[in-house]
Amino acid sequence: MGAGTFEDACAAAAAHGDAVGQLNRFVASVSAARGEFAQFTVGPQGLTKPKQFGEFLFERPGRFSWHVLKPYEQQVVSDGATLFQYDPDLNQVMTRAVGQAIGTSPAAILFGSGDLTQAFNLQALPDQDGLSWLRALPKTSDAGFVHVDIGFAQDLPVRFILLDGFGQTTHIEMSKLQANPKLPANSFKFVAPSGVDVVKAQ
Repeated sequence: MGAGTFEDACAAAAAHGDAVGQLNRFVASVSAARGEFAQFTVGPQGLTKPKQFGEFLFERPGRFSWHVLKPYEQQVVSDGATLFQYDPDLNQVMTRAVGQAIGTSPAAILFGSGDLTQAFNLQALPDQDGLSWLRALPKTSDAGFVHVDIGFAQDLPVRFILLDGFGQTTHIEMSKLQANPKLPANSFKFVAPSGVDVVKAQ
């Protein structure tokens, strides 16, 4: 086998088809997942915020837990009806309806259900770093972000790059992703700790 043929075979195995097709297969076949993540944000002047590490769970439609463990704890939990955003440092829980919170947000891509093309324009991007990439652009102007690029490998999303309206870019790397695990019934139940202020978003 020639070098070119071998490289082509490796690229095809890594990509496993175009990213839009991989996203559609992921949404159709993965109803729940768990895993770990690392994320960091780069500002428009190039200043980088501290890297965060945590774990996530999700179960369609609209139930998820995104739990930052280090360096400072933060947690976002949705039980399918209400979204809870808990910041221990502020001693505060912010709540809002899931429909408001997810809608056309990047969370809808992983945690929502239904036809993604109703909320996003999806564009295939060139393969890079052994991954197949797509760009999701929200169809509404109030989504809170400009676009999110998603890198896929073997029908699973493993990397996200999100550009928000303030010029900040958030990079998320997902690992140890388990598709369709059996999750405990209380996985998405959030109970505010005693003494914490609960604020309902308008």
